[in-house]
Amino acid sequence: MKDNLNSYTTLNNGLKMPWLGFGVYQIEDGNEVQNAVSSALKLGYRSIDTATVYGNEIGVGKAIKESGIPREDIFLTTKVWNDDQRKNRTLAAFQESLKRLDTDYVDLYLIHWPVAGCYQKTWKVMEEIYKSGRAKAIGVSNFLVPHLQDILNLNTIVPSINQMEFHPYLVQPELLNFCQNHHIQMEAWSPLMQGHIVDVPTVQNIAKKYKKTPAQIVLRWDLQHEVITIPKSANPNRIIENTQIFDFELSQTEMEELDALDQSKRFGPDPANFDF
Repeated sequence: MKDNLNSYTTLNNGLKMPWLGFGVYQIEDGNEVQNAVSSALKLGYRSIDTATVYGNEIGVGKAIKESGIPREDIFLTTKVWNDDQRKNRTLAAFQESLKRLDTDYVDLYLIHWPVAGCYQKTWKVMEEIYKSGRAKAIGVSNFLVPHLQDILNLNTIVPSINQMEFHPYLVQPELLNFCQNHHIQMEAWSPLMQGHIVDVPTVQNIAKKYKKTPAQIVLRWDLQHEVITIPKSANPNRIIENTQIFDFELSQTEMEELDALDQSKRFGPDPANFDF
């Protein structure tokens, strides 16, 4: 059931993860990220997504600590950055993340990008971290079908999550089907197309019908696709708005109308061709 902010899915290793989380990409460390995460936690968000490269793990950790919410009630995600993969520093990078976050474990640790020649080796280290219990689940981010197939061919632990750019202009049905068939949970980053979602007439029309914002329509679309979503905002009103997606349901026709907007258009980098 996806009917409230506490609704969760069960990952392929049995771990429960909320359908709606809070992302902190491009939110500055210090007061800005602390205030944003604090607001989100007060509203009832229990999944927080950060990454080493965001540079705000310290602020995220402080906000969690100061919230008074038991650590086991918060689902915390972070990610290993590309340079750490290239330098064979995955284990050291993970330990540094724990220190910055001021926690003994994370709920989910992800490979941030599929760095050519590195990610298979990185995955082996991720497995050791998982077996140590210091990451309750491990997964990947920005992995296309060939990358996922490489990991599966290692005959090892199947990633619990694939976090991808996912929105009505980039539906990626082949990737979605592959993940579903292999029990890899899809998770959407940039679900609101970096703000461009407000300019899409089809989304605007559906939003008017439900008396919702275009953002709320697309976040609901994510959930009905069985895709976890982690919108980010430092704006308290938007943080609240993004939670108000559990009191309506899109029809099959509306889902298909939104799917039909697919242009294979990315607002972020292409996982098949990036240079950072």
